[in-house]
Amino acid sequence: MTIRGTDAETVRDAIENEDPLPGTTGFAGEVDGRLVRDVLGRVPLFVEGGVDEPTPEEWAFSPTDLEEPTAFPAGTVAADGDWTHCWQLPNPDPDTDHERALERVDRAIRTATDATPDGNVAVAFSGGVDSALVAELLDAPLYVAGFPDSHDVEAARTAAEAMGRELTVVELEPDDLERATPTVARAIGRTNAMDVQIALPLFLVAQRVAADGFDALAVGQGADELFGGYEKVARLDHRVEADTVRGAVREQLHTLPAQLPRDVLAIEAGGVDPIAPLLCDAVVDAALRLPTELLVDDEMRKRGLRIVASAYLPESVANREKKAVQYGSLVARELDRLARQAGYKRRMDDHVTKYVRSLLADDAL
Repeated sequence: MTIRGTDAETVRDAIENEDPLPGTTGFAGEVDGRLVRDVLGRVPLFVEGGVDEPTPEEWAFSPTDLEEPTAFPAGTVAADGDWTHCWQLPNPDPDTDHERALERVDRAIRTATDATPDGNVAVAFSGGVDSALVAELLDAPLYVAGFPDSHDVEAARTAAEAMGRELTVVELEPDDLERATPTVARAIGRTNAMDVQIALPLFLVAQRVAADGFDALAVGQGADELFGGYEKVARLDHRVEADTVRGAVREQLHTLPAQLPRDVLAIEAGGVDPIAPLLCDAVVDAALRLPTELLVDDEMRKRGLRIVASAYLPESVANREKKAVQYGSLVARELDRLARQAGYKRRMDDHVTKYVRSLLADDAL
């Protein structure tokens, strides 16, 4: 019996009651001969491709431990060749009492941060509301990784100053990306440009945090998906299928099982444990109950989260917009530049991915 993220009894109860949000921060592994992975796929789990009844040697928490790793589906219980989609995300009616809905979110986030295990924890800090709220409630040291002229470094500096906090800046150089890319691509089991660009800053900040003696790195992951942080959700444009904001938010939540293993594996490869308080079950449940007006309006995305955060953060931080990490850190720009310098020109199809794969091949020699 090997389970990560919670205890076996909690998983047994969740299976028996078909409870998708049993009060955890995600789980995966084996319980009573059954393979399980939580409804949002917050803990990575892989099986050998084409295997219906994985033996203990044919499943793993890391893709590097298998020959042909395939992600085990989120929300699934598998035993004796029978794979059952046991858990579905709840779909509660929106709470029209705004004050009650916001209090539920506030209480859930405080419960999640209060439950963070004691120990040496640092925070991956971009200066946006998500990581700032986590940092304030955990009262943990702040770290940001990025190139010296990057948006994330400047935003983190001004936010930390507004919060009266010290900040450690992990200033990146092109050599850092060239060195780290093979390690990151191997750890996450992916070579496509986008995933590697997102994973690199997480890995590099985790590596620095580990070198500074910390055991865990807390992140603000999940807030954009849960609270309506994407422009495409606010606009209901061609990138979403839903015709309502709440429907579009649910669409984004269904992307998490594919995204989160990348982030978890990158941080673990850096030498620390990942902690994502905003993805605990209580926060997910509270976010699912928010009405449209507390998700987005004409002027603001993640409106409910920002209202809650304003009780803890300066207004300039609570209301700040942020860039995606690969762009805010300038990692995407610099990896593209390295690819072109190595002969992988933009006219080539997916030139950065080809460059990543070349680094992996060279590293294997």
